[in-house]
Amino acid sequence: MTDASMDRVNRFRAEAASRNLPSEEVEEWIRVARPAVYAAEGGDGPLVARVGGDPLLPHGAPKPSDPFVASIDLAALPPGVTGLPLPADGHLLLFSGTDVGIGGQVSDAVLYVPAGTPTTPSPLEHGWREPYRPRELRTVWHQPSAQMPESFALDRWGEFPEDEQFELADELSDAWAHVGGYRPSWALQIGGHPVSPQNDPVHYARTPEEAPCEQGGTAHEEGTDDWALLATWRCGDDVTELDSGVAHWVIRRQDAADRRFDRVHRYVEMA
Repeated sequence: MTDASMDRVNRFRAEAASRNLPSEEVEEWIRVARPAVYAAEGGDGPLVARVGGDPLLPHGAPKPSDPFVASIDLAALPPGVTGLPLPADGHLLLFSGTDVGIGGQVSDAVLYVPAGTPTTPSPLEHGWREPYRPRELRTVWHQPSAQMPESFALDRWGEFPEDEQFELADELSDAWAHVGGYRPSWALQIGGHPVSPQNDPVHYARTPEEAPCEQGGTAHEEGTDDWALLATWRCGDDVTELDSGVAHWVIRRQDAADRRFDRVHRYVEMA
């Protein structure tokens, strides 16, 4: 954890204490936070991700079934900042349409292109959908990413938390946000916990055996960490038919380590 991240954690502890929040739940909130990378337009740093336009596909590769969203330069990410076992270099290409739904496995929603692979610009034709607006993401920061309050409550206290437990999760979230500091409006998140206008895509990806446990259980302790957020794209003005639309890509950590990106689950939501 970086000095800046540790400073935020310490300020969160102090803020939570000032609100008389239970120290045990404060420490659990910190424990389940995950590192994440956020990328935004602007800045003069290295090119970390490119959004929109035409993808650079390997020669002879089949064209994905959905529009191109983004290409992430994995070599531009410092080691460990996503908390995911991703390759150290090469590019990760994300694809998504805009049909809202619970989602599920999509074999060509993510494509990994190893470093040195010959590629070529490959226009994709998807009916009325023009390519998303091209732009470069050079403003990047990384910090601990907390769970959404409802997800924390479900994982912490089981399938049927009490109203007071949901309220406590909301108070923890508010204290965390209070010490977060200013950040630019990000376009792409890599790793961490999802921020969703509706439902937690990581919870949806779990099998029934991995779903939040019975009332009184502690799913945080029962191996639910295998599923993780790979990336989230804030559609913004690029997708006018969605109100505050987002696309999520979710993966098992072992699949990420094995480079089995054909097993990714994708979810599209709106407010």
